Amino acid sequence: MNFERVAVVGAGTMGNGIAHVCALAGIEVTLVDSDPAALDRGVATVDRNLQRQLSKGRISDAERIRALDRIVPATELRLAGGAGLVVEAVPEVAALKFDVFEQLDRLAPGDAILASNTSSISITAIAARTSRPGQVIGMHFMNPVPVMKLVEVIRGLRTDDATVEAVMEFSAALGKTPVEVRDFPGFVSNRVLAPMINEAVFALMEGVAEAEAIDTVMKLGMNHPMGPLALADLIGLDTCLNILEVLHGELGDDRYRPCPLLRQYVAAGWLGRKAGRGFHDYESGR
Repeated sequence: MNFERVAVVGAGTMGNGIAHVCALAGIEVTLVDSDPAALDRGVATVDRNLQRQLSKGRISDAERIRALDRIVPATELRLAGGAGLVVEAVPEVAALKFDVFEQLDRLAPGDAILASNTSSISITAIAARTSRPGQVIGMHFMNPVPVMKLVEVIRGLRTDDATVEAVMEFSAALGKTPVEVRDFPGFVSNRVLAPMINEAVFALMEGVAEAEAIDTVMKLGMNHPMGPLALADLIGLDTCLNILEVLHGELGDDRYRPCPLLRQYVAAGWLGRKAGRGFHDYESGR
């Protein structure tokens, strides 16, 4: 399926990244966020990341300009209504996503596909808030979106084959590698990743080693490109906590119980890179 126009709801880290790759692939994008300041930051981030790609010789200046011109910022959700595909990328809070999908179901054309970038929340549950569950699907991009190749394509219980096929083809057209997975808490990526991050936080809380040492062990000993605590900072500690709470609540297994230190950092506002401080300090340049 050829989507000539795509809408992305949410201009944060994931939303602006999704808008970036869509625009660079030649697709007209409506980037929607109710907060004008967040919208401005999102467009500025796209511009900055395109400049970075230009400086590395990965795109031309003409491609950068055309990509920026394809992104139309909007503060009203109704302006997402003309898109053949809408990708929701609001914070990882179930009630918020349910509300967005209920509205999109009323606003989007009857044949439009509604996708969620959720990293842990049930696609089946999201789809149940709409009158088109067969056209609801998960598109879990990885962070940072312009760099990472994987898209987890999550089939809900009632997702149609045609919807899956269209989204798999679209993801490949963006230069991504789509992998189809079942709708199960955490899917594949966070079912495996979240417990590793959580265990690293427990090791820090229990004084096994300092944050830098824990990350170094995993980088040099396990050949990971980034340590689990640094990765948590990149994802956002609030998002990590939300994912673990979904896993713990849905699966009822204490191996997914969020570490108390993770809860404490989130309560303190130490959310990672976006806050300047998480398990590592980013304000001091360390």
